[in-house]
Amino acid sequence: MTISRIMEKMIAFSDGNIHDIDHFIRVWTYAKIIGELEGLDDETLFILEIAAITHDIACPLCREKYGNTNGKYQEIEGIPLVRKFLSATGVSEAQIERVTFLVGHHHTFTGIDSVDWQILVEADYIANAT
Repeated sequence: MTISRIMEKMIAFSDGNIHDIDHFIRVWTYAKIIGELEGLDDETLFILEIAAITHDIACPLCREKYGNTNGKYQEIEGIPLVRKFLSATGVSEAQIERVTFLVGHHHTFTGIDSVDWQILVEADYIANAT
């Protein structure tokens, strides 16, 4: 599945929530630009883009279940949601594993040991600050 199709699927998943849609599009844009400027290989960039699009997939559930979108709740609840979301997209199991790791750690600012994780955290931070 292409990035455009995953974006389309995430927009539909967001059920018209313009704030959520705007946010993940901004995070995706920042992540893609930073990833390209850092010279990420095509595979890593593809995974990063999927993670950026789906990083806040748990926000609707967190609002309903916890009354807020605390980052730690997003990380916990996001892992099974993103796995299910990507299951029928043709994305490989290895790619899904990496995306779920990134979604499950996008609010974790310690222990960052890879460029894709660093870029996702930075892109989300920048998008939240703008």
